Formats: sequence, C-alpha cells, structure tokens
Amino acid sequence: MGRDAPDTDPGSGTIELGRNLTHGLLDTLGRAIVTGRYEKRPFPTEAEITKTHGISRSVTREAVKMLTAKGLVSARPRQGTTVLPASAWNLFDTDVLRWTLERKFSVDLLRHFNQLRVAIEPEAAALAACFRDESDLATIRHGLAQMEAAENGLADTLESDIAFHVAILRASKNPFYAQFHSVVSTALHTSIRFTNRIKGRSANVADHAAVADAIAAGQPDAARNAMRRIIGDVLTLIGDPDPR
Repeated sequence: MGRDAPDTDPGSGTIELGRNLTHGLLDTLGRAIVTGRYEKRPFPTEAEITKTHGISRSVTREAVKMLTAKGLVSARPRQGTTVLPASAWNLFDTDVLRWTLERKFSVDLLRHFNQLRVAIEPEAAALAACFRDESDLATIRHGLAQMEAAENGLADTLESDIAFHVAILRASKNPFYAQFHSVVSTALHTSIRFTNRIKGRSANVADHAAVADAIAAGQPDAARNAMRRIIGDVLTLIGDPDPR
C-alpha cells in the first residue's frame, strides 16, 4: 500500500510506467478511497486528476466510470464526484475486496467472509460429488497433492490451498458457484495467512483429503459435511461464537 501523498495531491501514489493507464489510475484512486483519503476532503475533479497524473481527460473519465461501477463513488452532472459510504461498496468486486483487505487488517471482515464461505462451499462440494467429471477429479487431486508437497516445502502453501478450493467450486458445474472463485482466491490470501499464524502450521491436509475422497466417491452429504468442518474450524479460530 502506497504512502500518503501531500494534501495538495488529489491522488495517492504514482501510476506505474508501462501499465495500462486507465487501470493504473483506477488502482491509485480506488486504493485512496478505501484507505480513507477522502473521508474529510472532497474527491478531486477530473481536471485536478488529469493535471496531477499527467493523463488525458478520457482516461480519467473511464477510471471514474469504473469506480462508479464498483460502488465507490457517485458521479453526477453539475454535482461532481462524491465518495460513497463503505456500505455501498461492492465487496464481490475483487479490486474492492483487495483494497479493503489492504486498508487495515480486520478480523470482522474475515469472519464475515468465512460466514459466506460456509454458506456456499459445502454446497459446492456436495454438487461436485454429484456432477464432477474425471478432469475435475484430477484438478482436485492435483491441488491436494500440492498441499501435501507444501507440507514438505516443495510447493507454495497458500496457492495450493486456494487451488484446491477453487477446483471444487468449478467442479460443482454451477456457474454461480464457479464465478465465486475470484472472490475466494482474493480473500483467502489474507484469511489463510491469518489462520496459519494462529495455528502455527498450514491447513490440515487430511481434512481436505476427506472432501476430495467424498467427491470422488460420489457422496454429497459426506462432501458437504467435510467442507463444513474445514470452514467451521476457520471460524472457530477467528472467534465466531457459532460457526455452524
């Protein structure tokens, strides 16, 4: 996360050279909004943004449109652009979720995310047990094998855990669950690091193997319950009073 810019700077940080200008400006302004830069001062005008970052008006307008679509700002003719309250932000947007997690570590946010997971991933696992094909099973088993390798320092612990969960979402064959993978990937990067620090170790491979075995055996109830146990353990670690 970049350092705060002086009060005279209507942006935060510098857009990296070589990056797409629109997305670079989006990232700069989006992070500035979420980190609270504009809580006590107005959002800059298009002219101010354009001058500060040395970019065209068209790039600025496109970036503001994207911020609007993410629920971060409201842009109206003759009224200018105003920052919206956090309750209006689209947390299912991976950029917004990433900026929010970067803003300040929040156990409450992780708890809310895992409460959402426990409502979705166990059912995705049950569906995967019913509709998975051989390719899905191979991807799930590969994720599990990478988790086992990570235990011996031969693979990335975080990425292998995430790959396992994403493989199951996709194996559900439900397009809504499958599209949830980007949110899961983004938030799990923070959630797994946090819970691993508490436990002093990485995820329990045996618990994940139980999910994979149930899916392979075509046992939806067992798959559902095994996945619920994994996320329930996370909620217990985070401090949810009733993780069920």
